[in-house]
Amino acid sequence: MYQQKYLWVCLFSLGFITSTHATTASVEEVESETAEVMVTDTTETKSSRLDALKELKNVKAKDLKVNANAAQPDEVKDPLQPLNRQIYALNDILDRNIARPLAVQYTEKVPGEVRGSYRQFRKNLGEPWNAVNQLIQGRPLRAVKTLGRFSLNTITTLGMADPARRLGLDTEEENFGTTLGYYGVPSGPYVMLPIYGPSTFRDGFGTLVDGQARPQKYILDGNDRLYWSEQVMRGLDTRSQLLDVEQVLQGDKYAAIRDIYLQRKNFEIAEKKGLDAESISFVDDETEEFFDDQEEINLPDESKE
Repeated sequence: MYQQKYLWVCLFSLGFITSTHATTASVEEVESETAEVMVTDTTETKSSRLDALKELKNVKAKDLKVNANAAQPDEVKDPLQPLNRQIYALNDILDRNIARPLAVQYTEKVPGEVRGSYRQFRKNLGEPWNAVNQLIQGRPLRAVKTLGRFSLNTITTLGMADPARRLGLDTEEENFGTTLGYYGVPSGPYVMLPIYGPSTFRDGFGTLVDGQARPQKYILDGNDRLYWSEQVMRGLDTRSQLLDVEQVLQGDKYAAIRDIYLQRKNFEIAEKKGLDAESISFVDDETEEFFDDQEEINLPDESKE
């Protein structure tokens, strides 16, 4: 997207200069200059990608064993940064041209109550896997509480509302990457995955496991079209929740997203262990504001249950 903007700026500048200082130039000459700009821009893009791949040769095995957190220097937590930034640029193009416009239409056309019920239904389907992770973490009482939530919400509202929360049975979302971190498995360096987004080596592996444990995979077994439609809706709903907080990210958005992700993940693991999360890594004012805004986004839908 940035390359496209640069190209249009070049074209605009070229047209202005041509009309002011070279009114006698032929159309063929202008088109020739424009083509040169396009070739130069494409060459620079390819060159930057090649440079990013070449820099990966400097990454050593010890760099992959890091337990990344937001307070570390970039070369420690993000040794794959040249490649990660290239993937981020691709994701940004897809987001600006596809995901965000669809998310805007989704929020405008689908009532908040419907979005909230769908979100809660999807979360409720994930409760059994939350309980499994809590058992693996050695927290059986928390697992029983989670199964109680699942049973109560399913029986009373088919999971489309959360009456269990009113009884003090709050949700605690889990994933296998967090469970590995609970037992001290290093996160490995930060990675930006195509389409999926921020992750680490550990959480990337955890995502593969979570995908196999997702109930929809088995409920919709044999109906690939319906399954992938549900996955698209899940991504669309998730993206719609970020519309009101994306303006919080200023400056280097890649670095901000990376540090927010690492901070949040370390906080979740420390919280489950009963540790002082603030002593593990920092949370700056911008990150705190981002988290507060995220909570405010989710509250309205939950309050409608």
